[in-house]
Amino acid sequence: MMQLIRSALCLVLASSCFAVPTTQRTKQDHGQCNQTQVVILGAGTAGIAAAQTLSNLSINDFIIVEYNNGIGGRLTNKDFGEKKSGDGQYTVELGANWVQGLRSVDSGEDNPIWRLARKWNISNEESDYSSIKTYNENGEADFSSLFDEFQEATNALEDDATALADKYQDRSVRAGLRRGGWNPAKTDSPAGAVAVEYFSWDFESASNPETSSQVFGASSQAFEINYDNITYHEYSGEDRFVVDQRGFRAWLVGEADTFLTKQDHRLALNTIVTNISYSDAGVIIRNKDGSCIQADYAICTFSLGVLQREVVAFDPELPDWKLDGINSFEFNTFTKIFYQFDEAFWPNETQFFLYADPTTRGYWPVWQSLTPKGFLPGSNIIFSVMTAEQSQRIEAQDDDVTMQEGLDVLRNMFPDADIPQPIAFFYPRWRDTPWSYGSYSNWPPATTLEMHQDLRANVSDRLFFAGEATSAPYFGYLHGAWFEGIDAGQTVAKLILANV
Repeated sequence: MMQLIRSALCLVLASSCFAVPTTQRTKQDHGQCNQTQVVILGAGTAGIAAAQTLSNLSINDFIIVEYNNGIGGRLTNKDFGEKKSGDGQYTVELGANWVQGLRSVDSGEDNPIWRLARKWNISNEESDYSSIKTYNENGEADFSSLFDEFQEATNALEDDATALADKYQDRSVRAGLRRGGWNPAKTDSPAGAVAVEYFSWDFESASNPETSSQVFGASSQAFEINYDNITYHEYSGEDRFVVDQRGFRAWLVGEADTFLTKQDHRLALNTIVTNISYSDAGVIIRNKDGSCIQADYAICTFSLGVLQREVVAFDPELPDWKLDGINSFEFNTFTKIFYQFDEAFWPNETQFFLYADPTTRGYWPVWQSLTPKGFLPGSNIIFSVMTAEQSQRIEAQDDDVTMQEGLDVLRNMFPDADIPQPIAFFYPRWRDTPWSYGSYSNWPPATTLEMHQDLRANVSDRLFFAGEATSAPYFGYLHGAWFEGIDAGQTVAKLILANV
């Protein structure tokens, strides 16, 4: 499968015991706002990276404000199903799940997420995209040769993206695929071709070719971006699927433990920000519980979905250029639907199963088994993935309706199997999760680097923004959030140290 520069995924902690900062907001003193140099809004990947960067530069006067009761953000998991041994449940990831792009293809330098995965001894297994079987409504159907055809078209698309960038032009991935000779309707299996296209594009970007930029989505080499102190690389195509039963976010907890103490007053959990006031003099953060924080600087790591929903009020309102930047980009949804059965009725050592629905693009197309060796053997867990419009549809309907849809598809795929009701079933509602409102960002066609710089830019030299969406080369990926947090922390540290 074509690997793009997009890596929203992966990790977990090493030691069997780790200190999770669990302190609540520092109480206000006589009704006054808590005072700090830097307030960091959000304890996800970008927020923790920013805080660690400040700490490494001996700037320790900061407060991290987090909506949830622990750190991690979209690195979040759930106890699911049951083990046959009776020894508890399995841990499955609702958000980020893969380490993607392990090393730079030019320098050999490790992707920081891969480095941290090794540091914390994260349990993971290779995603082998050649371990796949293909199906349609009548059962197993071999249309796997279409993968090679799609790869030829994407190779041409990437070369063409470079030429477009040289002319400061862009178009949709769909247009680029057509130019590369890819047309599902002209294949022997149009539905199979659509499924292959979905697996090779949507499954990673959570967006379809019509709504994706050819230049920025398909070719990391089509433009040059130089941000202070950060070197950007094209990363290799290996993917590692995290199965660590301590939970994906544990690596981030481990990194936080290097500079936060247990019961650290600088971590304000269960705190919902409602208003951000900013001026040339500083910022004031007001929270739903009536508390407030006054700081010299703020680093806002809210998801693009939260910013677009305008659930937090800015005072004064963000300038038009900033709002245009925020609203010019897409924030899509990647929904995993988990089933556990008494027994696995699918081939146990196959990782992926691709379903070509005869009428609807993106309808229960990708299924991944957790039964192969190295994953969760014996778990009898399989999950499907839907994105974009189909995510919106299923997240709006009842669990029972969704569960039955998936069972009907599985019965089409495996007509000779007696498929019972699952013993466990679950999927998240990312689009309605109030601290995220979606999964990760995507770059639409004909959206310029200047528009993205407006999304990324600070306001009034006091209010800064960071997250996967603000990363031009790595939007949508976990290492994009990590790099952006580091950069925001370094920028704010320079301002502080310049005034010492």
